[in-house]
Amino acid sequence: MTGRVTAGPPDAGTLAEVGGLTVGPAAGGPPVLRDASLSLAAGQVLGVAGRSGSGKSSLAHGLLGHVRPGLEVRAGTVRVAGLDPFDRADARRLRGRVVSFLGQDPASSLNPALRIGTQIAEAVRLRSTVTEGVRARVEELLLSVRLPADRNFRRRLPRELSGGQAQRVALALALAGRPGLLVLDEPTSGLDPVLADGMRALLAETLREGDRAALLVSHDPAWLGAVSDDVIRLEGGRIVGHAMQAAPLPVQPSGASSDDGSPGETPCTTVVEPEVTGGLFVRELHAAHGRSAVLHDVTLTISASSCTAVVGTSGSGKTTLARCLAGLHPKAAGSVEWRGDATPRRRGAPVQLVAQDARGALNPRESVGAALTRPLRGLGGRSTGDAADEAVRLLGLVGLDADVLGRRPGELSGGQRQRVALARTLAARPRVLVCDEITSALDPETGGRVLDLLDELRRTLGLTVVMVTHDLTAAASRADQVVVLDEGRVVEAGRADRVLANPEHAVTRNLLAHKGRPVLTVPK
Repeated sequence: MTGRVTAGPPDAGTLAEVGGLTVGPAAGGPPVLRDASLSLAAGQVLGVAGRSGSGKSSLAHGLLGHVRPGLEVRAGTVRVAGLDPFDRADARRLRGRVVSFLGQDPASSLNPALRIGTQIAEAVRLRSTVTEGVRARVEELLLSVRLPADRNFRRRLPRELSGGQAQRVALALALAGRPGLLVLDEPTSGLDPVLADGMRALLAETLREGDRAALLVSHDPAWLGAVSDDVIRLEGGRIVGHAMQAAPLPVQPSGASSDDGSPGETPCTTVVEPEVTGGLFVRELHAAHGRSAVLHDVTLTISASSCTAVVGTSGSGKTTLARCLAGLHPKAAGSVEWRGDATPRRRGAPVQLVAQDARGALNPRESVGAALTRPLRGLGGRSTGDAADEAVRLLGLVGLDADVLGRRPGELSGGQRQRVALARTLAARPRVLVCDEITSALDPETGGRVLDLLDELRRTLGLTVVMVTHDLTAAASRADQVVVLDEGRVVEAGRADRVLANPEHAVTRNLLAHKGRPVLTVPK
């Protein structure tokens, strides 16, 4: 760590202190976090707001002594309980015991090969003084995060959990060492409205326990204002202000249904198929993970150049459907067929997936230029020069300048990474883009720009878009058709203005009820 300034222990009553922290690319260039300073007292909840790429995650990771690959600490100090988390010996004393982390991706916290009971027991042994009664502590932790504690549940593997269950298990792991400071980085952004509400309530309850402090990073100003003692805002890597509440939510037009979504309604299982000659045709699709059936008899017709939103609770089969459409998950039965123009094509498949995790989809050691030119050379045998020219053109399509070609994914903001992933997908010249939660990790403004970009690509390239999303506002404003999944079945489908303004199924009404504010004015 270069240029680190030495400082003494924090003042009495201060649990964590950051002084003049500056983080930037190791290869040189503008810092992603500039001269950040803050302090956290025991029991205090500090909210952190800002656009994607403003430095929020770099600040949060600094409390654990982490920096993203390709970045370095250029100056400043971090102290947690008087210890330096960037010092290896101090870090071993701090992580999991004094300070714990919960992010938006529970997969990064869970070992896919170990049963969840084993993982929590291991965390209890490593991070606390408990030597006897470990199983009782594991059961206590599971119950504290509102999960079953029986043997069958403890023996599940991470892949056998829903998204909401995986996030709660990750929280149990974070709490195993009874930390005094929780670092929460967008812990609800990947969840559907129902599960996100439940997770927010659980975290609020967790933060009320004892003198536990927290640094809470979120794109949700209403939540930050409700649970935080203070909120700081970052812009361009700088802390630009404090406020007791985050900036108000953008005013949205009203018109949502406020039905309570009570169960027991007669399911709406009839899907009226429009007359379509070209597009994506899904017929009686079944899919499974191992022996567990996930999709059941899914039949859809998606018109060419249209936008279809696929919504539903976590675990309803949305991502499996997206992967089946792109040919990345095997079908147990049924068919997926694109019927479109007969224009000669290079080798790229007509249906391409844009994944939720752009960071995971891009090689962290590979420059943007290499990530784009490699598939271009493979599709049609372009020369190096032609591939480089096409890479610049693709970046222009997604609103990026050629100067990002030399950067690595870790040096880009979240919105930039998502645009690079989209540009790489366009290299295959697809007719259909299947976008799986591509804005869930972005702030509303940046996410809106990515959705604007998809609209522009539909107009200019004639692309068909299938948008898997938890964002019902985006579904209402962008989609022509909405499909609602529940337990792997299509329970409601139709025009967006009908499904979201006058829902017929209890699942749809429940999703709308948990949206929390009336935002669903649908263009006619």
